[in-house]
Amino acid sequence: MTYRNVVSAVVRALAAETINSAGGCDFEPKVQCAKQKGEIVGKEAALLVDCMVHSRLHKALPADQWQALLAKFSTHTDRKHDAIIFLAKKMTSPAPERFRHAAVVTWAIPKLPGVQGKRSTNVLPEGWYVLSNWCDEGRPEPTLYRWRTAIRKGLESLVDQALISAQEVLDVEGLIEGHAA
Repeated sequence: MTYRNVVSAVVRALAAETINSAGGCDFEPKVQCAKQKGEIVGKEAALLVDCMVHSRLHKALPADQWQALLAKFSTHTDRKHDAIIFLAKKMTSPAPERFRHAAVVTWAIPKLPGVQGKRSTNVLPEGWYVLSNWCDEGRPEPTLYRWRTAIRKGLESLVDQALISAQEVLDVEGLIEGHAA
């Protein structure tokens, strides 16, 4: 199996945790079952590759890059939440801690179009997206926008670095179309 690009590989690998009913990348039972029946094929094979890519990326990427990918792309609520907390503490900014946390949360869980943003089950209440709610210190609005922009640029840069690193790992493994070994 090969992926079209690095983003699709990362998204599928991170979603593999939530796809199976066991709640994790349980490729071992599938391998054991395959030894009895023959080769793993179809959806089972794709899930197996997704689980192995998840493991490979988790081990190969630095912690901050891995957490950035989790915050941006993961569908696992607890892992996404933990990654948001990790990144909020890691971000450097003159903004107060509460502001940094809200900026990371709204970056990781953006407001979606639709009726009150409710196209997804993972949408925050409307108040989370109001910038003036993030800081009690009465800072001017341009300052708040500058802080938010700087934090988001830092996060996007971290995701870009993580995707470059992931691309290198997947290229070595021959898992990207056109780059297969």
